[in-house]
Amino acid sequence: MAEASIKHHCGLFGIWGHPDAAYLTHLGLYAQQHRGQESAGIVVCDHGRLTRYARRGLVNQVFNETVLQTLRGAAAVGHVRYSTTGSDTEENAQPLLFSFAGGQVAIAHNGNLINAALLRREYEEHGHIFQTTSDTEVIIHLLAKPSHHRRARPLAHVLNHLQGAYSLVLLQADCMIAARDPLGFRPLCLGELADGSVVVASETKAFDMIDARYLRDIEPGEIVTINDEGIVSAHFGGENVGERRAACIFEQIYFADPSSRVFGENVHLVRVALGMKLAEEAPAKGDLVVPIPTCAQCAAIGYSRRIGIPYGRAFTTSHYAGRSFILPNQSARASTVKMKLNVIKDAVAGKRLIVVEDSVVRGTTTRGKISALRAAGAKEIHLRVASPPIRHACYFGIDFPEPSQLIASTRTIEEIRHFLEVDSLSYLSHEGMLGCVKMPANQYCTACFSGDYPVDVTEPVDKFAMERGQLKMFG
Repeated sequence: MAEASIKHHCGLFGIWGHPDAAYLTHLGLYAQQHRGQESAGIVVCDHGRLTRYARRGLVNQVFNETVLQTLRGAAAVGHVRYSTTGSDTEENAQPLLFSFAGGQVAIAHNGNLINAALLRREYEEHGHIFQTTSDTEVIIHLLAKPSHHRRARPLAHVLNHLQGAYSLVLLQADCMIAARDPLGFRPLCLGELADGSVVVASETKAFDMIDARYLRDIEPGEIVTINDEGIVSAHFGGENVGERRAACIFEQIYFADPSSRVFGENVHLVRVALGMKLAEEAPAKGDLVVPIPTCAQCAAIGYSRRIGIPYGRAFTTSHYAGRSFILPNQSARASTVKMKLNVIKDAVAGKRLIVVEDSVVRGTTTRGKISALRAAGAKEIHLRVASPPIRHACYFGIDFPEPSQLIASTRTIEEIRHFLEVDSLSYLSHEGMLGCVKMPANQYCTACFSGDYPVDVTEPVDKFAMERGQLKMFG
């Protein structure tokens, strides 16, 4: 994706029963760095005591050999973060670690709770003091309530109070717990090392990094408890849990790593299929099919394969600049984009280019790439987008801008084409997109394209809602 305005959510990792738990967690987080670049953290459990180390920065900036040697224990949970609720501050870095009457508990969260602000206001009115501005902390306050944590299944009771998207990994003195919301918005999977250690992660790429074997996905509405006795599974959310799902299709389109298996199928193969379907729906005449790197490469391969026009490169990419879309402000993103991509002038001069994108959000960054191709001498540019137009906000873990800032929300396709300054423009159809994935169409969340939200969003909350609540109280 060339568009620098999309920001993702987070990546989770957990391991139980390995003497080098912190080191393997570090590797698992490194493998999932694409899911969050603002902060990284690990909590370890050593003889029943939990210790936390979390800082702002990339995984390899936060953790070095000296730090990892201090994080001893046979169990650990880790997190890489992009802030979809709450600012990019050190206190919001996860995993969060708290102590309450039930003991110490660490929690790592991927997703977004749409009723977090409401729950927080209720607890603050009863005297609760919050240490962060993250929606995740609400879960701990629910869990700490005596009438909740004294129940036979306290976490199940707490999760039934939550609305929105959440994949969770929790660590306590005697167990590690993994859970997904009943609609299964975000991925979470279960694996095993050769020595029997149990691992969980947002993506299977983390398993590949540590030579773990993928066992299965954590099911929507499932709580998996892992301890020295083994693995226990239970479900919450009612009798019909799992019948209705809302797997985020943007995981397949863009966010997940191509090597990962997400929602039951390989991401690379899905993206190739999206590109092939795009070629069927919107063929173009040209000399070369090129992606706007790096995430559109799979779709461009599929487009080239189906239409029979050679696949090529129009840009070189610096792997040292980081992923621009996930940076916290526009000036940082713009600078990173300039450092990251450079046009290969001799490859595009005089050519009719079919440029493949995975999605277009605001359009400003895509327009810059098109302008660079024009300046390098491209004869024609035909833009093909391997997803439908994004017209609606996401409230479930992707920090899309307000609809007024989404180019497809305020413009027709022809107006977008004119703004991007391309010779032709086509998007993949909604039906075509859903025809490229394995599960039935009604099992995916496509709200950013269709506006059909799987959960009623009666009180939309942006990422700074918690801070604004504090300003109203104290300012």
